[in-house]
Amino acid sequence: MSNIGFIGLGIMGKPMALNLIKGGHTLFLHSRSGVPAELVAAGGKACDSGQALARSADVVILMVPDTPDVEKVLFGANGLADGLSAGKLVIDMSSISPLATKALAARVNGLGCDYLDAPVSGGEVGAKNAALTIMVGGPQSAFERAKPIFELMGKNITLVGANGDGQTCKVANQIIVALNIEAAAEALLFAAKAGADPAKVRQALMGGFAASRVLEVHGERMIKRTFDPGFRIELHQKDLGLALAGARALGLSLPNTATAQELFNACVANGGAKWDHSAMVRALELMAKQELGTR
Repeated sequence: MSNIGFIGLGIMGKPMALNLIKGGHTLFLHSRSGVPAELVAAGGKACDSGQALARSADVVILMVPDTPDVEKVLFGANGLADGLSAGKLVIDMSSISPLATKALAARVNGLGCDYLDAPVSGGEVGAKNAALTIMVGGPQSAFERAKPIFELMGKNITLVGANGDGQTCKVANQIIVALNIEAAAEALLFAAKAGADPAKVRQALMGGFAASRVLEVHGERMIKRTFDPGFRIELHQKDLGLALAGARALGLSLPNTATAQELFNACVANGGAKWDHSAMVRALELMAKQELGTR
């Protein structure tokens, strides 16, 4: 069993850390909003800084919102870098910039430590059920060291390539998810506007080629109006921003990704930054002057 540090104990991080405790590891915990009492009661040890956490742990996991957060946790005042020593392993499971990841990995390597970028997909449900998809970038040897830890949090675990490639895979994932949400939202809104029952249309579609996990889970959210996250729009908006910035750098056009981002932007403009990303349908409803629940 390992001494594992875990920073970022929100919607995703809290159940991920809890699964590691249940797996028999000793967890050292830190979060800017405070360590949840549930994790301490389960045996986790609260630390007052990243520096203190890094000194106590052999493996350190980050699960924070964005690129600047990762950089601050690693290299800010009393950050992880101040407590890291040679031979330790840093695993960033946040979803951040692939280019920034390569630079952060190089800085951590300079301290004599290995670095893996290992963003996840599966949302709160996947985190609670230890069924996350984990997309990993970094050295094979570090991946093999981390794999038993990953197996306590996820099911589909893939070493994609070098540092940064895990984050690139996550950006690709977020493009696919966003476009599937848009497709499901447009289809169900079309059905409602045409006078059909969108719940029954969804039920019928789930038996055919249009079936998808997004239609199953988020289609139901759209119909039942259950938009508590989940995965917040502001976070998916951030991920599509990474996709579009990367596309510009590569000289690549991603027209449907840009459309999905504009729909998220419209939701945020209407107070929906913290809605679940399935609430993208609300932007389409505003334009159609039609909600799925009314015909």
